Amino acid sequence: MSEDPEKLAEGTLISHLLELRDRLIRALIGVAIVFMPCMFYSNDIFTFVSRPLIEKLPQGTSLIATSVMSPFTTPFKLSFFIAAFIAMPYILYQLWAFVAPGLYRQEKRFAVPLLVSSIVLFYTGVLLSYFFVFPVMFQFFACTTP
Repeated sequence: MSEDPEKLAEGTLISHLLELRDRLIRALIGVAIVFMPCMFYSNDIFTFVSRPLIEKLPQGTSLIATSVMSPFTTPFKLSFFIAAFIAMPYILYQLWAFVAPGLYRQEKRFAVPLLVSSIVLFYTGVLLSYFFVFPVMFQFFACTTP
């Protein structure tokens, strides 16, 4: 094999830190853009996320807040985590765009299918947990009969 060695992009430490800062800002902006509609629909999202638990609670019971700030902070937290969940492909793309210039061509060919399959498997695992694991788990902890 008489191929020339592949040249990688080189830069100073400051240029790498500036690139990292730009990528982090872009990722945060992406999460913020998704956060706004999530915050608007936070009650609907909470109802959807808590449905498996509410269905397994004994008759006449409901969810309660255990601290004074919980009714205020729970919608914000849930909206933020859902926004990060939805924006995760964009966040991972920003991470990839930062790391990719430092990889050799063969490393990039290996990493791209790994990245795509990781995203697909992550979302598949979340759906599996929501529809199959949570109902069984809540049934066990609620100790109610089906």
